[in-house]
Amino acid sequence: MSRIGNNPITVPEGVTVEINDNVITAKGKLGELSQEYSDVEIKIEDGTISLTRPSEKKDHRAKHGLYRALIANMIEGVSNGFTKQLELVGVGYRASNQGQKLDLAIGFSHNIVMDIAPEVKVETITEKGKNPIVKLTSHDKQLVGQVAAKIRSFRKPEPYKGKGIKFVGEEIRRKAGKTA
Repeated sequence: MSRIGNNPITVPEGVTVEINDNVITAKGKLGELSQEYSDVEIKIEDGTISLTRPSEKKDHRAKHGLYRALIANMIEGVSNGFTKQLELVGVGYRASNQGQKLDLAIGFSHNIVMDIAPEVKVETITEKGKNPIVKLTSHDKQLVGQVAAKIRSFRKPEPYKGKGIKFVGEEIRRKAGKTA
């Protein structure tokens, strides 16, 4: 029994959900997202969306929970949006942005300049005495996560000093160094 798939999704005010032959579309104040689906039936009844599966086969059970989670994330995204914050930990590590271009100085010989997708808003916060923070905001949860993971992959946190790019609130497993 899929516990996630059986939960109904409540549609907040200001969000419209439409279904056209195996594509579900959600429109809200922050944008529009659509998702193809298969092997599940979707019913929209007075402000709630419920999903049912045709049989108890393994792939039907898996897709039941998957599509319920994807649709819930779409509705959450077009109504509230998603935010990821990355922290640059290290001496001399800096971040700045000009529009959709993110410029990272993270200890390499050259700065890394990255073009960010137009759906994602990028903002850099630099305060004296604190680590620089890169803030990514969008209505698409998958895209925000992908862009954040790409930025983090340039310099992953290392376990000895904790230097690198980490998510705000992420705990880094630390190791003791060599002792003489």
